[in-house]
Amino acid sequence: MSATPPTGTVGVPRHIAIIMDGNGRWAAQRNLPRIRGHEQGSKAAGAAVEACAECGVEYLTLYAFSAENWKRPRLEVNALMTLLEKFLKDKTPEMIEKGVRLQAIGRLHELPVSCQQELERSILATADGTRLTLVLALSYGGRNEILDAVKNILRSVEEGRLDRDALDETLFAQHLYTSQLPDPDLLIRTSGEMRLSNFLLWQLSYTEIVVTEKLWPDFSREDLAKAIEEFGKRHRRYGAV
Repeated sequence: MSATPPTGTVGVPRHIAIIMDGNGRWAAQRNLPRIRGHEQGSKAAGAAVEACAECGVEYLTLYAFSAENWKRPRLEVNALMTLLEKFLKDKTPEMIEKGVRLQAIGRLHELPVSCQQELERSILATADGTRLTLVLALSYGGRNEILDAVKNILRSVEEGRLDRDALDETLFAQHLYTSQLPDPDLLIRTSGEMRLSNFLLWQLSYTEIVVTEKLWPDFSREDLAKAIEEFGKRHRRYGAV
């Protein structure tokens, strides 16, 4: 879903996306192994989920593991996969209790089999949640997503299931990983970096962006509230006056 909402002032964003950056730097500042930063970052992610559910956000997408992250040292990648499994096992009962539905986007088949299985179990177990949809972007890259959409569209055209002249923005968006999600209203990036890092390149076209110097493990409920407050001050024109 990529329909443009009406222009005007806004309040609580319907969909928040977060680039959770700074775990490694947080650990380095404390002379700790990088995995300790990721562990603290996992706790911050849990707190963000709770806060979004409580304040009326409908969708929260977390950039949990990028396609480029596979290039990191094998020990770190393995630790991150173990941490992902632990997060899912620990948080699934809590998500069920609080009405949080879990979804995932990305090239999920690239994840270790055990991670895929744990993810599938959590998605099925939380399927009835209606309070908040939590989307984990895993083995995700915005360019990969667009390429995969193009390949699917070409396949549909070749098989006669799609008329290429019917292709427009709406139809293209239906072939993205996020076809069942509204575009993000607010993107939050921690650690002060001013780039998208290959995240939701199509979907962020008209998204409001808030960047904070806070490293992700230090990102608190109060920081989330400030970002939402800043979002509420914006006037979203979508090219209009």
